[in-house]
Amino acid sequence: MNNPSPLPQGVRPSLVHLTHIIYALHASAVVVGVISSATVAGGFVFGLPSLLAVFLNYLKRGDVTGTWLESHFRWQIRTFWFTFLWLLVYGLLLITIIGIPLAWILIILLGLWVGYRVVRGWLALSNGRPVS
Repeated sequence: MNNPSPLPQGVRPSLVHLTHIIYALHASAVVVGVISSATVAGGFVFGLPSLLAVFLNYLKRGDVTGTWLESHFRWQIRTFWFTFLWLLVYGLLLITIIGIPLAWILIILLGLWVGYRVVRGWLALSNGRPVS
């Protein structure tokens, strides 16, 4: 039985390692959101680990262009910015009396979504696959 290669051709191992580090930074921001008074989404967007991770995404994005790792960088960047966008919606809902219950539902769902995106992307990376 042939096992798939953990490192597909055409990718420097250092870039795979960097992508693992970026997922670890995002995951640590999620953990901080869970164990602190911050929300998962708030810890993800405003926490230093995720800010550093997105900075690294943008800094090294050109190095992964055209490789299977490009999908991971796109996945990570989109997760960050969509979370930021939905946090703005959450903030707008919070400032209205009627929107507060919706805001609490939104922040819970957003936290679950962020956790899902980090886990799904990291598992795909660990299996040497692009994420879609």
